[in-house]
Amino acid sequence: MHGAYRFLMRTSFLILALPCLFVMRTSGAGVASEKPNILYIMADDMGYADAGFNGGKDIRTPNLDKIAKGGAVLTSFYVQPVCSPTRSTLMTGRYPSRTGVYTVVRPHAEWGLKLGERTLAQALREAGYETAIAGKWHLGEFEEAYRPTRRGFDHQYGHWFGAIDYFTHLREGVPDWHRDDQPCEDEGYSTHLIAREACRIIRARNPDKPLFLYLPFNAVHSPHQVPESYCEAYPDLKGVRRTYAGMLAAMDEAVGQVLAALDDMKMRENTLIIFSSDNGGPSPGKVTDNGPLRAGKGTIYEGGIRVCACVSWPGKIPAGKTIDEPLHAVDWYPTLVKLAGADPAQGLPLDGRDILPVLTQGAKSPHDALILCGMKPGQAAVRMGDWKLLVGANGNTRETGQLYHLAKDIGEKHDLAAEHPDKLRELRTRYDGMMKTAVPCGSGSADDRSKKRGNRRAIPKS
Repeated sequence: MHGAYRFLMRTSFLILALPCLFVMRTSGAGVASEKPNILYIMADDMGYADAGFNGGKDIRTPNLDKIAKGGAVLTSFYVQPVCSPTRSTLMTGRYPSRTGVYTVVRPHAEWGLKLGERTLAQALREAGYETAIAGKWHLGEFEEAYRPTRRGFDHQYGHWFGAIDYFTHLREGVPDWHRDDQPCEDEGYSTHLIAREACRIIRARNPDKPLFLYLPFNAVHSPHQVPESYCEAYPDLKGVRRTYAGMLAAMDEAVGQVLAALDDMKMRENTLIIFSSDNGGPSPGKVTDNGPLRAGKGTIYEGGIRVCACVSWPGKIPAGKTIDEPLHAVDWYPTLVKLAGADPAQGLPLDGRDILPVLTQGAKSPHDALILCGMKPGQAAVRMGDWKLLVGANGNTRETGQLYHLAKDIGEKHDLAAEHPDKLRELRTRYDGMMKTAVPCGSGSADDRSKKRGNRRAIPKS
């Protein structure tokens, strides 16, 4: 009798407890599922008007257009004039005037993104994300501490630098292809390999963690190389432009494969997808198409720093939107850190702002001004509203500056500095304030130790 009573009590307890355990388990899963997967796709040296969603007619980009159609096109999205500085702003939420990454980190240069910087990958990993990079790093490698797997990435695949051969993966005769920061001898066209690895990561991810996948292609950066089959669809284009079209088509195909992998794994609905170029297109008119923008890569004119960009997140970012608010790559760090529920506290000041309300609710840009650093300390542009000041655009940082009204003159053809001295003075004051605290190129990085050792190659020539 007593045994039967005890059995009945234990059974009753389990029956009552099971629903509670189920609620606890599903509640925990619900909390985890609220964190979106994050996919950041970055093109290299892509022209502002080369994507179909940004008005491109020469080259077909159906998969990039699909991302844009399902979300928002960012028509005033800013980056830096060249590769490494843009990547540093994305990873830190801080301008080059704070990090010292104004120019390209060359192979074996004894500097890189300062080790004291908390990267986006580190912050997201601390928030429970699985983190991966497939593609181009370009923020330092001469010591292990500067490599991706030591900067917050659980997985790394691809190349540390730019301008590699797409087929041999050589840069200046030296192999630059790695898996988890160890030499890798995979053979094939680099765009294809990067896409294959991205799909593998998606399919092999830890299902108990959200995924942050950073996908910085080396396409469409020189050397201009692509299997001939990708150029056959563009018989009317000539020379390098035709090869470039094939390269972009191959990258768009790769993006489609990654999107298909997300669909296969039922991840698409809870994935925030961001696409942008790392800087404006080089040789506009010959190789790339920057549309109505002036100049191209390496400059602080619009053609060098305003890039094609779009973002989608089903059910969160309304489809079919065009957002013209001025935004910058520095904004993704605080936006994604907050979205992931990561600890936002750190010892270094951020320049980026949370732009989720802009994307989801149609809010105004959280910036009263954007600072757009050039490749040399002192060279910079300031955008405030529709006005833009450029200092040192032609190499002379002692000049008063050029002034343009972008809403009326997106091509920056009419310098209004003489006609609007008050506006020039207002933007110049903002510029001067930033320059007071700007650090030198590579400042605070390992180059300081190198200089003490007498290594004069520490800071690269810009």
